[in-house]
Amino acid sequence: MSGGHFPGNYHIGEIAREIEELVRSNNDTDLNEWGTPRGHFYPPEVIKEFKKAVKLLKQADVYVHRIDYLVSGDDGEESFLRRLKEDLKEKTK
Repeated sequence: MSGGHFPGNYHIGEIAREIEELVRSNNDTDLNEWGTPRGHFYPPEVIKEFKKAVKLLKQADVYVHRIDYLVSGDDGEESFLRRLKEDLKEKTK
């Protein structure tokens, strides 16, 4: 088994990656396919909040996956707690 309690695929991690790309490309003056700069040039205080959002989304992604595995019977309660701790440490650095 591999989860399945929650319908559909998880998109939280994908959103976190897209926000990370917005942070990386914020000051990019290279032109995109439409001829405008790739960067959005948000001020530092906005980028700071984007970075907070990425961290929170990564945490949420871990929680959703681990809870899904627990309620689907793939993990027991002890392995849920152990893997949750491990995944949070690994994926939210």
